[in-house]
Amino acid sequence: MYPNCGPEHLGANLEDFPCFGSRREFLNRMGTGFGALALVGLLQDELVPNAPAQAAGGLLAPKAPHYPGTANRVCHIYQSGGQAHQDTWDPKPGLTAAAEQGSSNRKLLASPFKFTPQGKSGLEMSEVWPELGKLADELCVIRSMYTAAPAHGPATLIQTCGDFRLPKPSLGAWVVYGLGSANQNLPAFVAMNPGGYPGEGMLNWQSAFMPGAFQGTYVDPNKNDIDQIIENIRSTLTTSPEQRVQLDALNRLNEIHKQKRQNDGVLDARIQSFELAYRMQTDATEAFDVKREPDHIKEAYGLNSPNRTVQAQARQFLLARRLLERGVRYVQVWNGGWDTHNDVKNAVARGASNIDQPIAAFLKDLKERGLLKDTLVASSTEFGRTSTEDGPGGRSHNAQAFSSWLAGGGIKGGVAYGSTDELGAVSVEKKVSVHEFHSTILHALGFDSEKLTFRNSGRDFRLTDISGARPVKELFA
Repeated sequence: MYPNCGPEHLGANLEDFPCFGSRREFLNRMGTGFGALALVGLLQDELVPNAPAQAAGGLLAPKAPHYPGTANRVCHIYQSGGQAHQDTWDPKPGLTAAAEQGSSNRKLLASPFKFTPQGKSGLEMSEVWPELGKLADELCVIRSMYTAAPAHGPATLIQTCGDFRLPKPSLGAWVVYGLGSANQNLPAFVAMNPGGYPGEGMLNWQSAFMPGAFQGTYVDPNKNDIDQIIENIRSTLTTSPEQRVQLDALNRLNEIHKQKRQNDGVLDARIQSFELAYRMQTDATEAFDVKREPDHIKEAYGLNSPNRTVQAQARQFLLARRLLERGVRYVQVWNGGWDTHNDVKNAVARGASNIDQPIAAFLKDLKERGLLKDTLVASSTEFGRTSTEDGPGGRSHNAQAFSSWLAGGGIKGGVAYGSTDELGAVSVEKKVSVHEFHSTILHALGFDSEKLTFRNSGRDFRLTDISGARPVKELFA
């Protein structure tokens, strides 16, 4: 038996634990021990990315970007299902005229919705956005997006992770890896979808080969009680002071364990998860309690709407604002219903009505609180829709053309960027790939997407991989 290995010695120095293997034991066994330490020092940046920041506060410590950015945090709104751009963001009078003439081998489908100029900027928006249209001067609509896959699953992963072929860290994970967290008592990255996981599930907020600390925390905004929102948030067996004593003891054991496993990101992430879970018992309870909001805010978001889907969206957007203002770095909110193979007229109108009021209230709320100026709001979908008819009155998948939009975070407002052809079938002017969209988001946060890398298996990976994508700087004010 080894001496000094019992629980009564948990407060002792780490060198007194030979059963675990200490620093002293390591140096005694290594004839070139100090030389090895010197080498580690020289290679510290290679072995432990962002080592100074980690030493000061762990993997989620706040970090400086490459250069001053225009945004400090991100809300990513994901429009799941393939939003039909011709019916929402991209007016196509040429499509209407061609459909009336019947000048095509396949039946062209004109949009059933009117587009009218909105705001001082005169940005043309579909009538399906009566509330969001009032904030047209805050929006920068990219009408020339395109992607690499016409199927829902792969196209979704391209939007959320930049790749569908291999497990890659999500956009949110890259943001948290680069910037760290502004609130150590809440998750740095939160993903929300009412009622359960979206398509592709947890892959959309994965950390992949990065440490687990950068992975998103999923929350179902349909749930009201904090114990349901985040399971096991509170212990029913011990008091908070007792938990602190237990956690301190566990940290000492973990520190001993770490000495045999230098630069183990998985272990570091697990240790930090215990600490975060403990601290969240107070901060998370307050942050996720939308009942604390005044009645006029709840009403503005639509929390009292008779439409339960609107209620769910209102709740998640209100939660998004509460999380962002409390230092959560990246919030992802999901809504579906855009897979419109049939009956575009009713399906698009229904899908838009479910989120129009909540998104408009969210943007207005951020602006009134002074948060929109340094919060980047990015809305995207996996692909667009065809200008020809698929099912009765519906549209099929179209990877060659769709629309996304940005707001806040230094972005120009009241602007339409790029264009599709006269039928809305393909992006033709100032085309923007998904990688360029991601690079633009990173640029707003102060990062060069070519230089924000993570080394894995002997290779430096980027969110934009080897695409060479650069940010669309014309979108910035």
